[in-house]
Amino acid sequence: MTASDPLRPDLARELIVRAAQSAARRAKRVRNHLDAVQLGQDRHADHADTKIMRRILAEHDWPGYRLIGPDAARAAGSLALHADDDADFQRAATTLLERAVQDGDARIQHWAHLYDRTLANSGRPQEFGTQQVLIATGVELCPVRAPDSLDQRRASVGLSLIAAALETVRRRLAQDHQPGDSSTVVLAQVA
Repeated sequence: MTASDPLRPDLARELIVRAAQSAARRAKRVRNHLDAVQLGQDRHADHADTKIMRRILAEHDWPGYRLIGPDAARAAGSLALHADDDADFQRAATTLLERAVQDGDARIQHWAHLYDRTLANSGRPQEFGTQQVLIATGVELCPVRAPDSLDQRRASVGLSLIAAALETVRRRLAQDHQPGDSSTVVLAQVA
């Protein structure tokens, strides 16, 4: 084992697989390609992912680079980000992720996304402009605190200007749109 090898490669593999499956489910959900039974199965899978993440946080605090490596740490961030049905978990994960960032064991951008998500989910304005709503006519940024200084806050955590980030998301949505897709309202993240 080298210094860059994660301590728990087994956990890393599990998180990467779970995050990939979660992303595939979200893509179908965004396009309304799920029937009622599939939506129920999808919710059950999301709850199972959150339960696994709860166990990991209880055993290891935030699973950072040293424990699981950078790819799995990104996967853990994605799973926490999409645990929207468990606000208490998301808040706890945000706190632990912030500590990992301070210890140099996680990316500050992952924390910014999760922090914004917890704010948006609780009906408060987000700080870094990473969360948006998909609407029939495109994308709309969730409310942001002090919009005039948004780009400065984004720069402080290594995020691109909001205009560039929104344009990237709009292009990706245009590429992903397929004939017959229905629009739906979902919380999404802005890079």
